[in-house]
Amino acid sequence: MSFSGRKFSVSQRSRRFSTNKEPTSGNELNSKIHRQFRAAHEGHRAHAGLDPTRASTGVVWTTERAYEHGFLDDPDSWANLGQGAPEVDDDIEGSFKRPKTIDVSMNGREYGPTAGIKPMREAVAKLYNAHHRKGKSSQYTWENVCIVPGGRAGLIRIAAVLNNAYLGFFIPDYTAYNEMLSLFRNFAAIPSPLSEADGYHIHPDKISDEIARGTSVILTSNPRNPTGQVVANPELKEIQDICRDRATLIMDEFYGGYNYTSGCDGTTVSAADNIEDVDEDDVLLIDGMTKRFRLPGWRIAWIVGPKAFIKAIGSCGSYLDGGANVPFQEASIPMLEPDRVLKEMQALQKHFLAKRNWVLNRLEEIGFKFSKSNIPDSTFYIWLDLSGLPETISDGLNFFQACLEEKVIVVPGIFFDLNPAKRRDLFDSPCHHFVRLSYGPKMEVLKMGLDGIERVVKKHQEYEAKYGEKAQQAAEAASKKQAAQQTPKSPGPKSPLKSPGPKSPKPQSGK
Repeated sequence: MSFSGRKFSVSQRSRRFSTNKEPTSGNELNSKIHRQFRAAHEGHRAHAGLDPTRASTGVVWTTERAYEHGFLDDPDSWANLGQGAPEVDDDIEGSFKRPKTIDVSMNGREYGPTAGIKPMREAVAKLYNAHHRKGKSSQYTWENVCIVPGGRAGLIRIAAVLNNAYLGFFIPDYTAYNEMLSLFRNFAAIPSPLSEADGYHIHPDKISDEIARGTSVILTSNPRNPTGQVVANPELKEIQDICRDRATLIMDEFYGGYNYTSGCDGTTVSAADNIEDVDEDDVLLIDGMTKRFRLPGWRIAWIVGPKAFIKAIGSCGSYLDGGANVPFQEASIPMLEPDRVLKEMQALQKHFLAKRNWVLNRLEEIGFKFSKSNIPDSTFYIWLDLSGLPETISDGLNFFQACLEEKVIVVPGIFFDLNPAKRRDLFDSPCHHFVRLSYGPKMEVLKMGLDGIERVVKKHQEYEAKYGEKAQQAAEAASKKQAAQQTPKSPGPKSPLKSPGPKSPKPQSGK
């Protein structure tokens, strides 16, 4: 078969700023970080078989931008308040010491079961029964637990076994859901925005509305990333009662130990408290060693749920990820003893509550405002509203860019407006004027980071005070001139558009 003389057409696409319109704000149009974000998500692809937008989450994207400013060369001089990780040192009062070495058994040299080794699964089931199932007739067994190599792997496994369904998710939520929700075609992901006015709370009525429109799978983090809010009982129980026999509920509970609503008594937030039958209630719980045991590098997590689900989730690991590291599973087992975990959670909650209070006070000193609905009662995140700042830094991307110049990393809120099918223009996002700030790092890093944020805010406030009045006067003069030109003296063509007023100098970056 000859292809000589045959013409192949190549579609030419010009680079666009967004999916459906040009940016309207000059502050966005002239912003390097906005152009960089848009370029990464739309336009020409140099490699035909590559879609680089699938290659990173928001946290990775922000870290890559920090690399461009020298973060990789000298990370100790930076305050990384973007990474969703807790401090991992053994300095927290009352916390048990983490192992510095690990013995590798002969079993640890072998391939492990893709659902996890049985002793680890038994240890997780025992922990949940002790902390959440006391006095209940329905108890978890090892067959209700699957061990997975990290939370993302767990989410991907769950997505792989879902039936043809509408899957409801909420905005804002965890950035990695974006990739999970876009990889598979066995379900359709349906966004449901939450209200800023009441702190992005998930109300039972919201769940009822989702089920009424045909949603049969609901995914959410609880406690919530990035807002730091928790859905607790009795509302959590009401939500589970609504879903029972009507929808599968997927609960990402990685921050359940960072609970500041019960006097730091060690109580962990979990939907496991309200499950009637562990094999009949379609509730899948995801947690692990990553957050509340402060071992993110181990990549050991688990899914707890009905045996039918767990069997399928365990099996699909054979073609998705190969299973979790066996030596780290073996090393995790002693840490899951229920009484030991309770004491660990008490120490954790006291320590991180003190850090939260310090960061909130420091932010208020800088000039940020907080209401009762946006003070976090869980996790180690603050959903920071920038709308009261000078216009030059009142959106997440420009604030992020300004923070990089002071060696501080935060995550722009736009990454938490999940848009898996890329059907919406994210620059209309209600998350655009927020950033997520983590108080997971050690205190010295938090102090360095908040000092950097204070310098950013002061610099832009000084710029606004110096040039804002002049720019306003120039804009008013241009507006009056345009109005005068547009006053019709006789029939004829329309007056030309106004010319822009004089440009104000941009603030200089400081170190």
